[in-house]
Amino acid sequence: MKLYTRTGDKGSTGLYGADRVSKAHARVEAYGTVDELNSVLGLARAHNAREAQPDAALDSDLEYLQNALFDLGADLATRQDSPYAKNLSRIDAEDAAFLEAMIDRYQEGAPPFTGFVHPGGTPTAAALHVARTVARRAEREVIRLAAEEEVGEHVQIYLNRVSDLLFVMARAANQAAGMNEQAWTVKKRR
Repeated sequence: MKLYTRTGDKGSTGLYGADRVSKAHARVEAYGTVDELNSVLGLARAHNAREAQPDAALDSDLEYLQNALFDLGADLATRQDSPYAKNLSRIDAEDAAFLEAMIDRYQEGAPPFTGFVHPGGTPTAAALHVARTVARRAEREVIRLAAEEEVGEHVQIYLNRVSDLLFVMARAANQAAGMNEQAWTVKKRR
């Protein structure tokens, strides 16, 4: 089987269920941004593997999240009324609750939150901060899509939790490496 199909050469792509839409369609933008997020998580995992002391638990959690993002991408690539919807696992309240438990666990390894911090730190933490911003963009893309078409009721909530999780993971990674965070300094008025 060849990798290329040529079916998208004129700017369209197939959703799960055989519908064809523009590659610039809001649904494609949404699941494409989730795919981008998944790639940035791969970068964070690669950085983690090269740290002086790789964090095995972080790697395992990021692997879980990468798999979950494939589920989310499939959810977004399948219209709610598609007959193929029964073949996939939709994002639900349990998925968001699972992320909340992960957030709580990572908060235990992060310094107390006192305000905005500059993104950065170790290469792993910096990649997690980039991933967080991509998750926020994916959430915005889902909101745009939901204004046009029906979207699973838990998708936006899930992406909101993903970005929160990535923020606290980055903070915990910096804390574990002994890296001090730089707090946002508000510009003083003259």
